[in-house]
Amino acid sequence: MLKTTYSVFLICFSLLSSFSYGQVTAIQNIKGRKIQSLNGKWNYIIDPYENGYYDYRHDPFDQSKSGSGGFYDDKVQKDKSELIEYDFDHSPQMNVPGDWNSQSEKLELYEGNIWLRRKFEAKPEKGKKYFVYFGAVNYEAHVYLNGKKLGVHKGGFTPFQFDVTNTLKTGENSIVLKVDNIRRQDEIPTVNTDWWNYGGITRDVFLAEFPEHFISDYKLQLVKGNNNLLNFSAKLADATAGQEITLSIPELKLERKYKTDSEGKIADEFIWNNLSLWSPETPKLYEVNIKSDKENINDKIGFRTIQVNGDSILLNGKSVFLRGISLHDENPLLAGRLRSEGDMRMMLQWAKDLNCNYVRLAHYPHNEEMIRLADEMGLLVWAEVPVYWTISWTNPATYANAKKQLTDLIVRDKNRASVIVWSIGNETPLSDARLSFMSNLAEAARALDDTRLIAAALEVHREGNNMVLNDPLGEKIDLVSFNEYAGWYSGGNPSEIVKYNFDIKYKKPVVISEFGGGALAGFHADENTRWSEEYQEALYKNQITMLSKIGALRGMTPWILTDFRSPRRQHPIYQNFWNRKGLISETGQKKKAFFVLKDFYDQMQVKYK
Repeated sequence: MLKTTYSVFLICFSLLSSFSYGQVTAIQNIKGRKIQSLNGKWNYIIDPYENGYYDYRHDPFDQSKSGSGGFYDDKVQKDKSELIEYDFDHSPQMNVPGDWNSQSEKLELYEGNIWLRRKFEAKPEKGKKYFVYFGAVNYEAHVYLNGKKLGVHKGGFTPFQFDVTNTLKTGENSIVLKVDNIRRQDEIPTVNTDWWNYGGITRDVFLAEFPEHFISDYKLQLVKGNNNLLNFSAKLADATAGQEITLSIPELKLERKYKTDSEGKIADEFIWNNLSLWSPETPKLYEVNIKSDKENINDKIGFRTIQVNGDSILLNGKSVFLRGISLHDENPLLAGRLRSEGDMRMMLQWAKDLNCNYVRLAHYPHNEEMIRLADEMGLLVWAEVPVYWTISWTNPATYANAKKQLTDLIVRDKNRASVIVWSIGNETPLSDARLSFMSNLAEAARALDDTRLIAAALEVHREGNNMVLNDPLGEKIDLVSFNEYAGWYSGGNPSEIVKYNFDIKYKKPVVISEFGGGALAGFHADENTRWSEEYQEALYKNQITMLSKIGALRGMTPWILTDFRSPRRQHPIYQNFWNRKGLISETGQKKKAFFVLKDFYDQMQVKYK
């Protein structure tokens, strides 16, 4: 039965992929290509009734016989009697990349449809291919260029692109998006989350130029468990045989030449003995060059191994304790998504100030630049897809969507040494349908990349004074990771939680993916007063005491680095639409619990030196 269901999933996945027509597999290392930025000021039109998409019979304009009639036509009045009920040129503007919720007060809580338009100049050349590339658009994007529909993409945190070779014009071009961030039950994530649903074009937009037969994807990493055996693969966007591709790492005096096979691919494994391995202490990155007769792609890649041995996590063969923290893709100081390298570097530096060697990028794929900065700054990464809480487990299209987002995440970040964990979900409730869904995701992740660990935030429950973890998904993944909120949502006051013990079914490394409690920075009281810094401080002290009873404890990512916005958090005094579980406030103030965790991490650093 499971095999039949999985086959249906695969068929639906194929159908979903074909729906996003015009796309190719996500292009590796977009910033290493010839690109023209389309970032900047975009005009926008708020369209809650989708007047720019449907006619008065509620039929889509872009599916009509003429294919025209919608806002994507980007028309201007040529005759004074002509009726046009929209006008991009005189509409307000917003910054791209950027979410709409933080750029206009009336859009702060808006969930719906907004049209965005940007005009740009281009000079396409014959014999070249052109793609418009989006780092992320939340959530459903209908994309049009010069009035022609390029396609549709679902998923708010992964990149996508469309071939515009035959649509791009010399001179002025108009690109228009209909962006819809309405939460829906059958989507990934579903209707119920605990973060702000930032809508819009939240990451970079590029027009990318390529030769006719270009390298769309490549991978260069160590083979699992081997510190000198490199695996290199590459593929062209089309099945062109005989294309010469050269791999070189000048610092290592490494150069190897290949020719693509009949599928436009190459694959090789070879030994190289003088590699300096990447680690948080020495985040060594090599300048890597991949070249064909028409392309010259540069990248920075580090090499390391990660594996599990019994209840230990081995980084480059050495046992490691993951001194971590969770964080959202949000700037607490300036409303909205992280917009720039400066925003991202600030967040990761705060993690370093906590003496972290590890971050959990929750609960969805973060910006590619964030992962590259983690490579550079020496932070291990747990990367996650938003399979969160109550997903539609039996809907094949929902599974197809989740698998596509997981695939896009892995394809994008597979060359990043910092990424050691692919997480397939968070706090998903037990059921047979959920186990099938999640097991298939774990299998898909391993098929795409067998060099990293597979994890999820598993379900845990309490029986008296025992925290019991026997979630059957634990059989399918590499880490015992779970969220527990003793002292906040259960288990009494902070002083009472030290009596709890753990009954864990699986003999694997334990990495606590979340614990914590809220505190309003600057509010001081005794340690039994909710929302005080003293309560959070006592909670962290006693959590560390409680968790230290776990012999297989090999890491943690408490919830969370900074306070973040959430519509679920409505207390007018202590929350006011902020989740206050951060160790740093929305003004950058370190709460007392910050120093408790840092002290523990200082001890763990010495212990695992």
